[in-house]
Amino acid sequence: MEVTARRVAVLFLLLLTQALITVHTQEEEEAVQEEEAVQEEELQEEDQQVIETWTRNVKACTCDCESAESPTLSPAVIAAVPPTSLPTPQGHPLTCMPECPYHRALGFESGSATSDQISCSSQDQYTGWYSSWIPNKARLNNQGFGCAWLSKFNDQYQWIQIDLKQVGVVSGILTQGRCDADEWITKYSIQYRTVETLNWIYYKDQTGNNRVFYGNSDRSSTVQNLLRPPIVARYIRLLPLGWHTRIALRMELLMCMKKCT
Repeated sequence: MEVTARRVAVLFLLLLTQALITVHTQEEEEAVQEEEAVQEEELQEEDQQVIETWTRNVKACTCDCESAESPTLSPAVIAAVPPTSLPTPQGHPLTCMPECPYHRALGFESGSATSDQISCSSQDQYTGWYSSWIPNKARLNNQGFGCAWLSKFNDQYQWIQIDLKQVGVVSGILTQGRCDADEWITKYSIQYRTVETLNWIYYKDQTGNNRVFYGNSDRSSTVQNLLRPPIVARYIRLLPLGWHTRIALRMELLMCMKKCT
């Protein structure tokens, strides 16, 4: 009897210890979840502050970005058709649309945007002396073999992604097709996020629908789509929605430069 009582007592202590550990673990998990929620809320507030900073007093902007004297004049491009719409952000009733006064290239063409900043859903590769059609090849005006990013699959689940390394203000996108074949993207959508752990957000039009950007109609022309309002984010994704022959892309991102006085 005494041995049985001891066993019961030991079993009771083990069960009690396990229950206390479970309760403690649940409390720790709840504390971590609360902390993550607070951090996400703080990040969203910071993003909102950045947006408000860039859109405040826009009406006072009188800089002429298309002037020949502008040191940051965008390269000659073909405007996308149909014309880009001008969505007004909710909560920001403005008499002048938030628009960047100046643009500068991120550095796809110049090479300052490095290969580790560019990734994709899939890529087509060839063996032998042909270059791989990797996302790092998706650089505006790139020439020669492997002169563009080619997706391995041609469907609406493909994407190419850019990591700016820090939160920036993206004001436009330039696109071209493959340099040595009649392959290009005809339309696409854009997603963005500020932190890698957050969900992707679609760039919307003024009706609240996912904005469709119209792309190229040949292999060599550059098509520019300006973002009005610009995107405040670190990560940008371009998602092809339509293409000629196959998904092929050369591109450049435009970053917003606030030079109005």
